[in-house]
Amino acid sequence: MNLQDVDILLVEDSPDDADLALHALRKEKLSNNIFIAHDGEEALEFIFCRGTFAGRTFDHPPKLVLLDLKLPKIDGMQVLKAIKSDARTKAIPVVILTSSKEERDLISGYDLGVNSFIQKPVDFEQFRETVKRVGLYWMVTNQPPVKSYSDATHAALLTT
Repeated sequence: MNLQDVDILLVEDSPDDADLALHALRKEKLSNNIFIAHDGEEALEFIFCRGTFAGRTFDHPPKLVLLDLKLPKIDGMQVLKAIKSDARTKAIPVVILTSSKEERDLISGYDLGVNSFIQKPVDFEQFRETVKRVGLYWMVTNQPPVKSYSDATHAALLTT
């Protein structure tokens, strides 16, 4: 896989949940290029093109990040905060896909700029269907900007 052309970054430490999500996305042919980050640190290295992923560039961000909250090393909220607070990455759609039922997680996620917050269904078929619907919306229905611009660049384009 060419790491420059990743469509979906799946940030998931549970091998079972990662396998279910991959199965659902591939069965529906929603993405050929899915990269799995197994912890928050790996996700941030991938997104910000550093460490193991220093050869990547910001020219080809993932089209979608599916983000678990309870991750080793760096938790999902910290990953979300880093993505949404950087002008280079804030336009990347992030969907929290978590088993958390905590109201504070929901509120914190939206306060930090998450695009969607979905509680993982326990049932296998419901989980598969949920991932399929999320994938269909973000990979097919949603219309992202052709290229994300910083606020300053966007303002300059509007005035010319």
